[in-house]
Amino acid sequence: MKQKHAVEALLRPRVEVWSATVSTAGAVMAAYAPWSLMMTPEVAYGVSVMLTYNAYRNFRVYFKLRKYQNGLKIQRLFMMSPRDIPVSNNRLFLGLGFEWTQLQTQRLKDTREPNNRKYVKPGALYELARKKEFTWERRPLLGHIAKALSSNSVFNPVRPLPPIGGDPQTHGVGGEEYPISIPLSDRNAHTLVLGTTRVGKTRLAEILITQDIHRGDVVIVFDPKGDAGLMRRIIAEARASGRQDDLVIFNLGFPDISARYNGVGNFSRVTEVATRTANQLDSGGNSTVFREFFWRFTNIIAHALVALGRRPDYRQIAMHIQSIDSLLIEYYESWLAKVAEPDWERHVKEIEKELKPAQLDQKLRGKNKRAIALIFYVQNRKLYDTVAAGLLSTFEYDKTYFDKIVASGLPLLEKLISGRTAELLSPAYADINDMRPVFSWGQVIRQKKIVYIGLDALQDTTIAGTVGNTMFADLVSEAGAVYKHGTEHGYHEQVATPGSNIAVNIHADEVNELMGDEFVPMLNKAGGAGYQVTAYTQTLSDIAVKLGDQAKAGQAIGNFGTVITFRVRELATAELITTQLPTVEVATATEVSGATDSVDLDSEVDFTSNAQDRVTWTEADLLHPSTIMSLPKGQAFMLSEGSKLTKIRVPLADSSNDEYMSADFAQMASDMESSYQTSESWWVE
Repeated sequence: MKQKHAVEALLRPRVEVWSATVSTAGAVMAAYAPWSLMMTPEVAYGVSVMLTYNAYRNFRVYFKLRKYQNGLKIQRLFMMSPRDIPVSNNRLFLGLGFEWTQLQTQRLKDTREPNNRKYVKPGALYELARKKEFTWERRPLLGHIAKALSSNSVFNPVRPLPPIGGDPQTHGVGGEEYPISIPLSDRNAHTLVLGTTRVGKTRLAEILITQDIHRGDVVIVFDPKGDAGLMRRIIAEARASGRQDDLVIFNLGFPDISARYNGVGNFSRVTEVATRTANQLDSGGNSTVFREFFWRFTNIIAHALVALGRRPDYRQIAMHIQSIDSLLIEYYESWLAKVAEPDWERHVKEIEKELKPAQLDQKLRGKNKRAIALIFYVQNRKLYDTVAAGLLSTFEYDKTYFDKIVASGLPLLEKLISGRTAELLSPAYADINDMRPVFSWGQVIRQKKIVYIGLDALQDTTIAGTVGNTMFADLVSEAGAVYKHGTEHGYHEQVATPGSNIAVNIHADEVNELMGDEFVPMLNKAGGAGYQVTAYTQTLSDIAVKLGDQAKAGQAIGNFGTVITFRVRELATAELITTQLPTVEVATATEVSGATDSVDLDSEVDFTSNAQDRVTWTEADLLHPSTIMSLPKGQAFMLSEGSKLTKIRVPLADSSNDEYMSADFAQMASDMESSYQTSESWWVE
């Protein structure tokens, strides 16, 4: 017969208190008044010891039951000062919690039984206090009582539960909790954090980022919405750890104090410039053809700029894609100075003087005469250059037709070079009056920087997504260089060693806003460069919508080794964890009673009765999706190490009067908070 472990009986009256009280009284009497029990002192002392032990055992069970049953009704906030967050070189702290096993599944099932409702719901006095708190609020004298009833003082026996919602039983069934952490080696497999808005994702991000900063790692934080609380935490921890000189703030909403970044200025291959630019365009249906045309023209411009010794940027690409004439002239002059005869300039001028528009091909009429003369000179001398040929093919397009085939990309480029945004995305390297730093990912990794990227998505989602995708593509390119040559390739005359031992922690909040074709390669190919991605989003559908393909979304999600799920509102998101867990057997206790009349008239027995407690075992999910969907704020489940399920409480922060806040950045944070209501400070709100 299959053996089952004993069924717990934690939801029952705490009768042990009576036995413990009587045993305590008997022990006292036996010790101090043995005559009252008609015992000799020697016997009474022995009885006192036994009764004391019995009282201890029963009181221990009583307090265990009391603590467990109260934990099913009452939730307390878990607060932790930033300076108290533990930092380890081997593990990553997440909060307090416990491992979720069959035992917790059984206990949670027991709390859902109708007969056990009184053990999991607040009492009548608590419910009365909440009603009077509302009805007495505006009454002259009773208002003071209502205020006292709503206070969070320990002297208030009916103080309200914290406004975090959810079922207290989900965490209460765990019993004793302990610090939860994961090995740092597991982070290389990347982490996905899921949860609806204002349930604690950003607070968890703050905890992880704080540890990464104090550990001395490279920290890169992508914040599409511009969360003032998150940015303030990064600034404060950089100062607290003595790494304020490593801090780089890039914020599209505050260009005056933002660092600058050229998304297409650093690359391993020149073709990456066109790829990063064109990948932001729609690739569905007929749009694919136009995107390929746009890629080709951008690639021609990028090759010409690099050949001229200039660093490509969005401003130059936009200028030359609308009119290629100036770039063609500049490149041809530079090229001919190297390969043509010494007096080539004189011949070009002669050709230009002799040009007659009526004799030109239709495709050249109305074009720049200097450019046409250079082209004719090259053709007459049968000179050839790949970049020159590409510029020529672009130059010969009819202006009206050319504008049509690049029309899909021009609006995007115009947004990137409009207003103050252009200063940040197309840095003027030669402007000695602009002291704002220009950063690159290679520099960030080598110097172990802390980078905050605020993309101001609430103002312009398109620009935020474009800049984020470009940065991801740049990071992937840098990962390839590090993987092949190491971080010191080409610097300080050091020998290149493939790979990297520098941990690059990338935190991407609202990652669905940033996802593109560049994101998946960063997950599945950048591990050798030390990249460790922690992505935060609300639902799986957000990822699928952004990528435009369910298969691509599955590919991205499949690259996360650790999944942390707060409260969600989408069933498919909750099932991401639950479908990967095994089933377990849970017990159901049933009371059976009955009576049977006797049919034997000669028997003295008129009837027989019996009472039974039957225990049946059935299969159940280790964790049901509804449990995740009813989590309180600040609580989550984590699936790690393949199939290890852990229940976590994330600590809330008290970061008021932070002595490490910089005045300038504090003002920026204050301005952001006045404009946006996105900080997940739900324990304050």
